[in-house]
Amino acid sequence: MGTWKKWLGGAWVALAVVTQAQAQVDLASLDRDMVGPRAQVLVLGTMHLRELPQGFDPATLQGLLDRLAGFRPDIITIEALPGEECDLAARHPAKYGADYCAPTDLAKAATGLDVPAAIAEVNKTLKAWPAQPTPVQRRRLAALFLAANEPASAYVQWLQLPAAEQRAGDTLDAPLVAMLGQIGTRNNEDYQLGARLAARLGLQRVFAVDNHTGDSLDVADTKAFGRVIEAAWASGRGALNEREKREKVLLQAPDLLPMYRFLNDPEGLRMLAEVNVAAALRARSPEGYPQIWVAGWEIRNLRMVANIHETFRERPGARVLSIVGASHKPWFDHWLGQLSGVDIVDVAKALK
Repeated sequence: MGTWKKWLGGAWVALAVVTQAQAQVDLASLDRDMVGPRAQVLVLGTMHLRELPQGFDPATLQGLLDRLAGFRPDIITIEALPGEECDLAARHPAKYGADYCAPTDLAKAATGLDVPAAIAEVNKTLKAWPAQPTPVQRRRLAALFLAANEPASAYVQWLQLPAAEQRAGDTLDAPLVAMLGQIGTRNNEDYQLGARLAARLGLQRVFAVDNHTGDSLDVADTKAFGRVIEAAWASGRGALNEREKREKVLLQAPDLLPMYRFLNDPEGLRMLAEVNVAAALRARSPEGYPQIWVAGWEIRNLRMVANIHETFRERPGARVLSIVGASHKPWFDHWLGQLSGVDIVDVAKALK
């Protein structure tokens, strides 16, 4: 074969490879003729309230809670580790460490159930849950949720008890009552937003969907790893630092709804994503630390999105509110929006 024929043959092979690479299946359009209701998913990016000063007043969240209640979610997810993952980690301490999740010793002593048994009992109880549960039933379910390492859901039950019934009894003993009282004072969006909204709407639980199994990184020098990633983030924070100054001003207001609107603004989220990933990947590291960190970040978000989808797998057309740290929101919106039968709700309209 002549040289030009060899070149032409090679060009056709190259063209075929390029064409094949470009001709990907558009999975996001497969639901175009879908019959039945579509799920509506609202992702609320939040700051972590635990990082705020101790004097933070949860009353400043009332305007935000009113807007979120207007969305009328059937399901609320929070950025907390589910009891099932906590149990998995406890069974693999060599991989995940001994303090992956808080212990459930007090709840186990009160109920006699370890985490797997408590999860099974929670599921059984909720399947037969009456329309008008009694205080006895709520106290028992709160104890079960604590034994299942689902404290936010336990607090949902506690909040729906009349004040006179917020007491020990029905396996919810005095130490567990004290634990629920402490939960109510914590600066934590899982409780001050997720649990309070769920109780207000008459939901029986919130769903913990966080995941750290994929970003439990195995690197030889963790300090060097941290220095490289932190230096990369610092190099790309110019514009983001200016936005954070504005956030601090908005945090002083008696109503945090404007702050949450600002926090969920697309331009600010773009800057945050750029710092988290793009700035990291521009950093030089012979060990490949930035790529390792980004891989862990993406795996974590993928598994969290899968956990969210599982909450409405058997509920086509569900209205889902996902409360998560603002840095996750771009990934949640992108990947949840690619799921069949799922529409992403515009957070700006929801908070208007």
